Amino acid sequence: MPNMSMTKNPMPSQDPDVRNKNFKEVALGYTEEQAKDEAARCLNCKNKPCVSGCPVEVNIPAFIAEVAAGNFEEAYQIISLSSSLPAVCGRVCPQESQCEKNCVRGIKGEPVAIGRLERFVADYHMANAKEKAEKPALNGHKAAVIGSGPSGLACAGDLAKKGYEVTIFEALHLAGGVLAYGIPEFRLPKSIVQKEIDGLKDLGVKIDTNVVIGKTISIDELMDEFGFESVFIGSGAGLPRFMNIPGENLNGVYSANEFLTRINLMKAYKEDSKTPIKHPEKTVVVGGGNVAMDAARCAKRLGSDVTIVYRRTQAELPARAEEVEHAMEEGIKFAFLNNPVEVEGDNGWVKSVKCQVMELSDPDESGRRKPVAVEGKYNDIECDCMIMSIGTSPNPLIKSTTEGLDTEKWGGIIADETGLTSRKGVYAGGDAVTGAATVILAMGAGKKAAAAMDAYMQTL
Repeated sequence: MPNMSMTKNPMPSQDPDVRNKNFKEVALGYTEEQAKDEAARCLNCKNKPCVSGCPVEVNIPAFIAEVAAGNFEEAYQIISLSSSLPAVCGRVCPQESQCEKNCVRGIKGEPVAIGRLERFVADYHMANAKEKAEKPALNGHKAAVIGSGPSGLACAGDLAKKGYEVTIFEALHLAGGVLAYGIPEFRLPKSIVQKEIDGLKDLGVKIDTNVVIGKTISIDELMDEFGFESVFIGSGAGLPRFMNIPGENLNGVYSANEFLTRINLMKAYKEDSKTPIKHPEKTVVVGGGNVAMDAARCAKRLGSDVTIVYRRTQAELPARAEEVEHAMEEGIKFAFLNNPVEVEGDNGWVKSVKCQVMELSDPDESGRRKPVAVEGKYNDIECDCMIMSIGTSPNPLIKSTTEGLDTEKWGGIIADETGLTSRKGVYAGGDAVTGAATVILAMGAGKKAAAAMDAYMQTL
């Protein structure tokens, strides 16, 4: 029988006052009964509007129908036809603005919890699958992938399935890209990321870590000396931006990238860490996106009193509503309509942030209200740690060492809709092209590039 409940099955999770003191995963996942009950809410629409909202076009009604029938492994196999990282996507994709946004059940109630079901199916497979993926026969062609983040992993996975000899080159000592260094353990356990990567290795994908393309080796050398016929650049956007205000060079001021990398990749929060991080008493996080929420929630787990400073109001926060809700539940404060103008210090360390009070203008022609300074009004917020989370851009190393690779003024690599760059045989996708975006959009770009690389190499 269809489940005509107007609301989703709630996601079991840790209590806020417990989870804000540990790095264990917040959401605990559906039970089998909860998953089947939620899946029964799907109307299995013939025109599949949810699929059109998915950047990698997972056959959502088909996998949900299998969940409703209790065929969880069959559901996984359907998802895996389109997605290389279902356990990741089920946890961090913004389903509310993609597949779930188009769900018919969302017209008069809450949409089907597509992301939660994808996570359940992927976790079930990881817990119960005994056989490794079958390694395809090699087709005699070689492809290189730069970066082991979402776009690189998706590209590598699709190429490997077609029989290509694929090598991923990763600058850091651990594969995963932003999945490893950027997204906290309590949102995306690193054991999950490693299992997804292990699945790609089973397909024959090789991963070389500690290789900085543009310094250790160049793209020209990959193609001319090492025999790679095509290259995909999925190096992300890891170059942090700052506000260029007085005091930003004080001790205790971090970019969100550095702070999260030390927490997530280096495990600096652990007592026995070889690269420990100072546990701040009071932290100010500047920004309103998902990265800002991640940084703030990490600082909270270090025992800090945390305030997020954002120059607009809560209505304009770009972060996922779920992440904002979790942050608020965990006791993180928000200072809306405040914009930092100076970082004040004491003996070389940050001690407070001076903020200009803002107000929103009347809507412009696009309907957007801009933050405008309220003359003469300021707030001082005490802190011994400040984290800047106002965006990132692609690292310029690859473009500066690759002749003939066209880029945008802001640093993004120019590529067409297939991922093809100005260099023959060289493709790019994800944040290296668009600037910081979502995991699933990066994966979609990696998949498109893999299809184009396949077509190109088959002509050689």
